[in-house]
Amino acid sequence: MSDYFGKDTPKLGFGLMRLPRKAGMVTDVEQVKEMVDLFLEAGFTYFDTAFIYAGSETAIRKALVERYPRDSYTLATKVNAFLMAPTEKAAKNQFYTSLKRTGAGYFDYYLLHSLKENNYRKYDKFHLWDFVKEQKEQGTIRHFGFSFHDDPQLLDEILTEHPEVDFVQLQINYADWENPDVTSRENYETARKHGKSIVIMEPVKGGALANPPEKVKELFDACHPDMSYASWAIRFAASLDGIITVLSGMSNIDQMKDNISYMKDFQPLNEEEYRIIRQAQEIIGRSAAVPCTACSYCTEGCPKQIPIPDIFRAMNLQLGNGQMEEAREAYRSAVKDRSAASDCIKCRKCETACPQHLPVTKHLEKAAEMFDSM
Repeated sequence: MSDYFGKDTPKLGFGLMRLPRKAGMVTDVEQVKEMVDLFLEAGFTYFDTAFIYAGSETAIRKALVERYPRDSYTLATKVNAFLMAPTEKAAKNQFYTSLKRTGAGYFDYYLLHSLKENNYRKYDKFHLWDFVKEQKEQGTIRHFGFSFHDDPQLLDEILTEHPEVDFVQLQINYADWENPDVTSRENYETARKHGKSIVIMEPVKGGALANPPEKVKELFDACHPDMSYASWAIRFAASLDGIITVLSGMSNIDQMKDNISYMKDFQPLNEEEYRIIRQAQEIIGRSAAVPCTACSYCTEGCPKQIPIPDIFRAMNLQLGNGQMEEAREAYRSAVKDRSAASDCIKCRKCETACPQHLPVTKHLEKAAEMFDSM
């Protein structure tokens, strides 16, 4: 299976979910332009956005589409049938809205977004598989696939029902490689069994692997003291066979420069580096940290508007790294003028939306015990 679709694509992709913001939470388009320039100058081409990434499609029109020839980059976006599509018409209209927002004329890659057990049949109900095939025939989509957040049995079922898909987007990182809740390895192997090329998302696990537990940092520093912790995560993902590209959700110019520094002349992990990764996996497997990727899907329908990812980030400062005072300060900042963890009413809408299948309400209960009694 060494030959695969997309094999000549540079192995670093620009994930546009976590773009830099400025006052008022408005996307900092000028900084995005600088990041786009650096990315393209280094020889990378793959940009990934989605209909539901607030401001992202418009930002990439201004930063990329209006400034570069259309054949100098590839652009991916997604249709979401479960968060923002009450009807079939609304779901299909997302495609036309994305075309208008981006001004791209066509999409090189188009995905059905975040398929899992509790939503994948909605894509059937809304006839979206047929819709994207029609758009491919018309030339407005060059390749189509889906992003996935569930187990290998469901992935096998979907790929058996839809062998026509060109690729699959999977969450793969060294921390989740054997995680029974994410099943990165098994999903990867299932996709490859079906001969599908893979785009990797969350290689740094929402930024968590850019700041791993202290014992993991010590391992990495002993081997490569000048390499970032994120570099280990992205190189692990990019070293796999059958990968189109590895998406990194870069939020500032420094992150872009760091990723380019080791991915411009990408070298797969060697045997010694794999050995160190296995040790890191063992350490993280014993960690009590909440495995949240900060995708924020959980906040969309929260009736109390609890800043769940920010609360979990604060918890992990203490649970993952033992930074108690820093955790308390981060929590105070997270809930300032917003709902606290103890405001959760246990409606569990967050758990339905969570791609990681986290017991969000239980974690919020723990956060309330940790912080709200201070």
